[in-house]
Amino acid sequence: MTIPRVSIQTQDFDLSEELASLRAGDMRVGAVCSFVGTVRDRNGGGKPSVQSLELEHYPGMTEKAIEAMIDEAHRRFDIFGARVVHRVGLLQPLDQIVLVAVTSAHRGESFKACEFLMDYLKTQAPFWKKEATPEGAHWVDARVTDDEALARWGISVSNAA
Repeated sequence: MTIPRVSIQTQDFDLSEELASLRAGDMRVGAVCSFVGTVRDRNGGGKPSVQSLELEHYPGMTEKAIEAMIDEAHRRFDIFGARVVHRVGLLQPLDQIVLVAVTSAHRGESFKACEFLMDYLKTQAPFWKKEATPEGAHWVDARVTDDEALARWGISVSNAA
C-alpha cells in the first residue's frame, strides 16, 4: 500500500510511523531527513502570549498546492520520496503542527529538499493562522523572513505585509 504524499488532518501524527511508512521497502534509501514544527507559546520571540493557534485551509486546493511543491522538490533534488503532514483546527502550544520528510540515497539531497519544502510551505501553502492571546484573537501575517527564505531557492514572492 502506498501512503499519500500529503495529508491535511486534525489528528496528531506519529513521527516514527510516518518515517517508517515513507521508507518502507525501498532499499535505495540511505538518508531520511525530517522536520517537525510545533506550536510555540510566543510569536516573534517575545514573552509567552500565545494561548492557542487555529489553522484553516481550503480543502482540495491545499493538497494540490503541496503536491506541486513536492513535484518541484523532485525536479530540483535527487530524492526518492517525500511526505508532508499538516494539521488544521485548534492547536495548543507544544502540539505538533507540521511534518516534512524526505528520502534519498545521501543526506545532502534529503537535507536540501526538506528545507526547500519547508520554506515553500511557509509562504505558498494556503493555510490561515489565527492566534489567541490574552489581548484577543488575531490572524497571523506572512513574514518577510519567510519570503526571503524561499527567495534563496530562486523563487520570488511577496506575501508579507
